[in-house]
Amino acid sequence: MPVCSNVGLLRPVRFSESGRIYLLTAVVEQRQPFFIDWRLGRLVVRELRRAQEEEWADFLTWVVMLDHMHCLVQLRDRTLAELMCRIKSRSSFAVNQALGRRGRLWQKGYHDRAVRREEDVKDLARYVVANPIRAGLVTRVHDYPLWDACWL
Repeated sequence: MPVCSNVGLLRPVRFSESGRIYLLTAVVEQRQPFFIDWRLGRLVVRELRRAQEEEWADFLTWVVMLDHMHCLVQLRDRTLAELMCRIKSRSSFAVNQALGRRGRLWQKGYHDRAVRREEDVKDLARYVVANPIRAGLVTRVHDYPLWDACWL
């Protein structure tokens, strides 16, 4: 399994607060649309679910797009860097194994934004799951196979 010593290097100082909600984005290397094959996207989904089952974070909503993913998560007793390292490294391993390839799947780093207490979390969740509609991939979110929300 790859080691993620540089997963949080886009911004030198990151603050991870247990219980805080974050909007996270990770992008595929060179924006290659690996997840046009939804079966490969399901490998990423498996790692999101496993991270929740192992109580790293509570995933309020997520969507895996063709070349990136968005997650709205409530962090538990891990840092953002630890969570993203785990998801990106394990999903990279699984996708590479499925394709018989080697190399980086995800770009270095990730984008995060702490959700302010006064923001409407459900509005942010709707924004996340509407990504496939805005991208023109589907006309109804229920027609897209790679998303979920805890409110369903």
